[in-house]
Formats: sequence, C-alpha cells, structure tokens
Amino acid sequence: MISRRNLLRAAASTAVGLAQERRPLKVYMICDMEGSSGIFTREQAWYWENGVREQVAAQARELFTADVNSASAAALAAGVGELIVCDTHHGGGNLLREKVLSDSRITYAYRSTGMQDGKRRVFPGLDQTVHGLMLPGHHAKAGTAGAFLPHTNSSEWLDFTINGQSVGEIGVETCFAGHWDIPLIFVQGDEAACYEARTQFPGVVTASVKRGGPHPELCTGLDPESARRETARRVGEAIEGLRAGKMRPYKPTLPMTITLRMRTMAGAAKAAQRPGIKRNDDYTLEARVGTQADVLKWLRGDGLDMDPAR
Repeated sequence: MISRRNLLRAAASTAVGLAQERRPLKVYMICDMEGSSGIFTREQAWYWENGVREQVAAQARELFTADVNSASAAALAAGVGELIVCDTHHGGGNLLREKVLSDSRITYAYRSTGMQDGKRRVFPGLDQTVHGLMLPGHHAKAGTAGAFLPHTNSSEWLDFTINGQSVGEIGVETCFAGHWDIPLIFVQGDEAACYEARTQFPGVVTASVKRGGPHPELCTGLDPESARRETARRVGEAIEGLRAGKMRPYKPTLPMTITLRMRTMAGAAKAAQRPGIKRNDDYTLEARVGTQADVLKWLRGDGLDMDPAR
C-alpha cells in the first residue's frame, strides 16, 4: 500500500516536473565558424586572409548563416522561449544580417563584445537569466591531432590551462558561463572538438559534422543538409536534457590558477607587462583569478567590465 506521505511526495514531484516542462527556457548560442557544416578549407573558415577568393568568402558566410539559422530553429522548435545568438568568429560580423532567421524570440549580437548595463563586456546578454549555453561551429584546442584548424583564441597560444586542466575555446567559454551557474548543453564541430567537449564536460550533447583530413587546414564531412538535420536532432536532445536537469555548470575551484604557454618569447614578454601576471619561464605566463567571468580578463581585458576603448 502506498502511504499518504508517499502519495503527496509523488504528487509534488510530478508538479515540479510539469513546472519544469512549462518553464520558458532562455539559451545563449556562441557561434564560431570552423566547426560549421560545409566549411572544409582554411580559405573558407578564415576568409578575411589575404588572397582569399571573393566567391569563397561569400559562400562561407552563406554556409555559416544557414547553419546558425538551422540550430536556432531547432532550439525554438524544442521549446526555447528566448534565444540569444552571438557571432564571435574573428570578433563577429560574419552572419549575413539580411538572411538571419527572423523571430521575435531571437536576439542577435553581431559582435563578440557589446554594451550591457552601461558597460562594455564580452558576450553581451550572457548572465544569470540564461539557462543553458550552446556552442555551434566550434573547433578543438591548440595542438589537437587530427583536428581541423585547432587553436585557442590565437595562433600565438600553445596551451591554456585552468587549475592544471588544458582547455580550448570550448572550455574558456564554458568557464565564463559557469560564473552564473549556466551549463554547457551542446557543441557542434569536428570529431576532435566534440570529443574534447564530451571528455571535459560529461553530459554535453554533441553533433559531429566533419572530421580532420590529411592536413590541419583541410577536412571532410557531411554535406550541409545532412549535417543540419543531425545538428537539429542533437539540439533537441540538448534542450530535453537541460529541461530534465541533466547538465551541470563548470565550477572550477576559486581562485583559479591559469597558465598560458605562448609560441614565442616576444609574445610572452608582451603579455607579461599586464598587471598581476607572473612569468614562469620564457614562454609561460601565470595568473590567479578570483571569478570565472575573468577567465580572459587578466590577459586580454575581456570580461564583464571592459575598457570602453576596446
């Protein structure tokens, strides 16, 4: 026989579950380009470089915009009530504004930095009101074998660690979101990027749409239409997992010890001029950071309260 107490507990649990099913979810998408579908060459991904053909650059931006639109539509279809789409590839400005998905539930941040609460900051709109973080179009960290265009923010950076754990841009952005207890729920990219995400952040849903080729500047993968179908399916899984409370935010011990190994001594010497930075050797820098949102501020000034001139 089921006791009255257990019946009441079951009813309360069901009510909580139903409330979670009904709650409007707010999701933040940080969109990179190297992991987008249909982008298989350096010329496409880094289309601003000298010598890139005009038609290749145009095609790359079309592919990127279509991928972002597809992921956005999938999130809305899965029940997201508010979506912020932030274009961060090379600082932003890659999305074709006239072709982005038009929906009152979507807010676009066309640059990686902007104004919020009267202050200049990175990832405007990413704050305590957001429930989950999605990272479409992402790539593996610097030095990853078999990856397409692996790097961490800059070709000058060889390795970035948080409390001894080596992370790439996926980890840095997840750390920033963790400042507000926002979990990483989804990553799209090549096989190496998806493996990196799953290894470091258990429970994250990934969509692998390409694989590394014979050279880091080339890759192969699904055709864009097939890749977008797979991505949409995985986005739905990620939103379902978020609603069910399956993902947890990244919460490294504070204060965090962060190290960065640079490619050149000149690069390390220049970075070491910033206040609070310790130079461990000719190539390695170290700093102690008190909040997760300052994961890059000690080095680049990117954070919640940036220099207005940046």
